[in-house]
Amino acid sequence: MSDADRLHELLGLPAVEFQREAEEATRPPAGAVAWRVSVDPYDGDVAWEAEFEAFLEAVDPSGVEALIIGQWGESYEETSAYPIGLVVAAADRLTSLRAVFVGDLVAEEAEISWIEQSDVTALLTAFPQLTHLGVRGGTGLTFPPVKHDSLRGLVIESGGLPAEALRGVLDSELPALESLDLWLGVSSYGGDVVVPDLAPLLAGTRFPRLSHLGLRNSELQNEIASAIASAPVVAQLRTLDLSNGTLGDEGATALLEGQPLTHLTSLDLHHHFLTEPMERRVAEALEPHGVSVDLSGRSEPWDGLGPEGRYTAVAE
Repeated sequence: MSDADRLHELLGLPAVEFQREAEEATRPPAGAVAWRVSVDPYDGDVAWEAEFEAFLEAVDPSGVEALIIGQWGESYEETSAYPIGLVVAAADRLTSLRAVFVGDLVAEEAEISWIEQSDVTALLTAFPQLTHLGVRGGTGLTFPPVKHDSLRGLVIESGGLPAEALRGVLDSELPALESLDLWLGVSSYGGDVVVPDLAPLLAGTRFPRLSHLGLRNSELQNEIASAIASAPVVAQLRTLDLSNGTLGDEGATALLEGQPLTHLTSLDLHHHFLTEPMERRVAEALEPHGVSVDLSGRSEPWDGLGPEGRYTAVAE
């Protein structure tokens, strides 16, 4: 992931890096932006704990609505339990917090598989009014089943999502959840999710308010597309994202031959391995019905990479 993949907004608020040396008069109001707090791991004089405390002193914490946890040090040595613990400890000061993203690191700082995650549900327990939670990195990620009445959006970006973490998400009670975006990744980087693991989600009974589903960045994208073709959950969706994976003509054919998708407002298939004729078939089947179809980023197989040479957009 390149610097262009850094989070640019959260909760509809523009992302702004907290800078302790900035003039107070130049800082935006606490609730006007999504604050990103990070440190340079090569500057041993500044710990994330000190930077976060400086943030709480400089910006009215009671007005902060969105917080982005950037680099907290040598992320492949220190797990996200370190910054999460500090944010949780400040819950009584961050009384307006509605969105948190954990691990906004790009390749220049750490590959996605190097980001050491932890139990991110500690944030949900500490902040019952949280509406959006985002996580980047699947290594060490745990998600014990949790009950949370306010969470509307959950994003987990990974090069390999542990099946145990997925089961925790699907066993959670999240009655307000409207948007779920999962990057499943590849087995060589810990992505051991298989299609049967998705059954409770695809049945459409776990999250009754779900209207957006992303099952992305998977080496099993064709199998997922085939399962989606008959999944009851599709009827309640407005947007569907199957991008960044190894989708080929066989998966696209299953989608077209399955249940109608014409009720969707958008179908995202970017970074795919479809042939040009299949691209046309998909577009001609859906776009006349008002479905916005993203077929950008046709990828070419790499020789020597698996039996078909297909690859996900993000792995290491």
